[in-house]
Amino acid sequence: MLRISQYLAIMVLVLAVVSVAVGATFIYQAVEKDSWMQEAMRVEKVTLGLPESAAKDEVVDTAEEAQIAGDTIREHRRNIAATYDELLAGERYDPTNQEHLSYAQALNMENYLYLAVLGFGVATVITVTGVFMILMGIAIGATGVALLGLVRRISQAGQA
Repeated sequence: MLRISQYLAIMVLVLAVVSVAVGATFIYQAVEKDSWMQEAMRVEKVTLGLPESAAKDEVVDTAEEAQIAGDTIREHRRNIAATYDELLAGERYDPTNQEHLSYAQALNMENYLYLAVLGFGVATVITVTGVFMILMGIAIGATGVALLGLVRRISQAGQA
């Protein structure tokens, strides 16, 4: 019985180490993707939706700013036509029609910004999940150490 308890304690410790390692990997990947998204957005130099008081070098590079810019573009796009179906009015898309082209470009930019909002949100969720996994790994590790100590004390008491 003591052997099984000892193996169980070791398995719990291994699980703790795995949990901490996976949690750290989650955090690393989330931070890496968050930085990549910020840099990609800085390259695009989108400033639409930022307050007038923002510095000239300030560009959309956070989830909140991307949400504001996306909402602003959606509002402007809907001034062209409320829906894509309404824009086409039963006809086919015509890239030579300036109204069709502007609408499509606005829709594309709007989607880009909303995907950024989603990406930043996923990175945040993954970061929080990683932190949780590390905390659980520490808790499980402490349980494993306590269990291993208990098994050793019982083993020593049985030998005495």
